Amino acid sequence: MELKQIDEQCYYFKGAVNIGYIKTDNEGILIDAGLDESAIKKVIKQIDERSWPLTHLFITHAHADHFGGAAYLVKKKAIKVYAPDIESAIINFPVLEPIYLQNGNKPYKELRNKFVEGKSVAIDETCIEGKYWIGSLEVTLHNVSGHSYHMLAVQVNDILYAADSYFDEKTLIKHNIPYIIDGTETIDTLQKLIQMNVKGALPGHGDYEEDFKETVEKNIVYHKQVEAELLKIISREKSTPIDVIIAEFCQYRGVKVDNMTSWALYRTAVCSYIKKLVEDQQVQIVFENNFLSVKRL
Repeated sequence: MELKQIDEQCYYFKGAVNIGYIKTDNEGILIDAGLDESAIKKVIKQIDERSWPLTHLFITHAHADHFGGAAYLVKKKAIKVYAPDIESAIINFPVLEPIYLQNGNKPYKELRNKFVEGKSVAIDETCIEGKYWIGSLEVTLHNVSGHSYHMLAVQVNDILYAADSYFDEKTLIKHNIPYIIDGTETIDTLQKLIQMNVKGALPGHGDYEEDFKETVEKNIVYHKQVEAELLKIISREKSTPIDVIIAEFCQYRGVKVDNMTSWALYRTAVCSYIKKLVEDQQVQIVFENNFLSVKRL
């Protein structure tokens, strides 16, 4: 985890998942806590070596790669934890994530891993969009849902800790079919980012950029391309069961699903794009021979 400075107050620890750090005279605020104990240990070590304060943690959303290290942090430091309201329930009861990824069933043991189910953390204060005080620091919280249910980005003056509201190009290509839970909200959030009057932004995966809006535009183009290709798959037949569409679309995009975690994540993502196509009145959900199917209008 390499420490990088944005301005006199804002920093971040660069890694596979970025961890933000905001420094005041007497307080130090982390934005997210990484995947696991190993990641947060590296952050704590660098902060302690500089004798910097570490007093608060803001968790942007309830995905394990962003809060998995929080349990260790809370154990080692006297720290107050903030998180968005709906996300807080999952952070407190992390088994909820593999449960919802498996359609509400008690999850298979293969789905109960650190990439899906972080360690439980009690949230001291839940948050919603708007002006907010984290300790003595006033920040602006922005609802950037789409990748998660009620993800909040943190704006400090004119710097935006954007969480997973958008991805750098490398991450988009890596995941191929980006993980989202709502296609419409994803696009709405990206368009919202373009309208924001900030100097620069840090995504959860990627580098800080002052020209981040170009990257956001590329995200919009990428999502629309995925959606258009999915519509072509759906249009091959009069109607197709959703599970068949998921398998065919993953194959079309060159995605190999060979474990329970990949299956759950890609299934959720593809269904999110289908939901947007339904909302845009390009396809409809039908029931045929006991299959939940999709057909183009």
